Amino acid sequence: MLTTIARSYLTVATPIILVLLSVRLVMSPLFLHFEYNRPGFPDDPFGLTREQRLTFAPYALDYLIYNEPLDYLADLRFEDDSVLFNERELRHMADVQVVTQIAFILLGILSITAILAGVYLWRTDRNRLRFGLLQGAVFTLAIIASIIIVAILSWDFFFVAFHTLFFESGTWYFAYSDTLIRLFPEQFWFDAAIIIGGLSTASALFMLSVTWWWGRSALTARGADDTLSMAEG
Repeated sequence: MLTTIARSYLTVATPIILVLLSVRLVMSPLFLHFEYNRPGFPDDPFGLTREQRLTFAPYALDYLIYNEPLDYLADLRFEDDSVLFNERELRHMADVQVVTQIAFILLGILSITAILAGVYLWRTDRNRLRFGLLQGAVFTLAIIASIIIVAILSWDFFFVAFHTLFFESGTWYFAYSDTLIRLFPEQFWFDAAIIIGGLSTASALFMLSVTWWWGRSALTARGADDTLSMAEG
């Protein structure tokens, strides 16, 4: 009974863990540098330079990751001493921080319990462990494929649905002249979604190859044991 629960848990938890890990990897200065410097990334029509984006964007990132107080963003100023973020933007960033911190906590809890489930199955039923990881990898690939198809075919629908799921209606709409849009235009989020999907897919494919190799090795070893038993008989 416990082995079945542990295997099912690994299957269900794997996609969430892989996606949240990919999200965390994308939330890095490295991605900001890649995105702002890549050919074709849209310029700010209101005049923010690439250097200014690379200066200001990490503040938003650090605010979310390190759970900084809202004043961390509210105190930021342009060169003319005007505020970087207006009140509406600050309220949204506070909401995003809550979602981000919950996601990180969830990632930690799921990862720890998945490790415990894996250790338990390793000691009690390694075949169920392999199947749990295999099914988790396949489940991940199916989910990511579905999301990528929807995002590519109907990005606007995906973008709106995502925000509607996590944020109160109307709180995430901004003017094109607002700093959040100037720092993080829609193309930024499209690219981030594709990279998160790509990282999650690569991780799932790696798990799939490992579990396939593991199963093949187990069959080979079992065949060798059967041959040896027949010879001894």
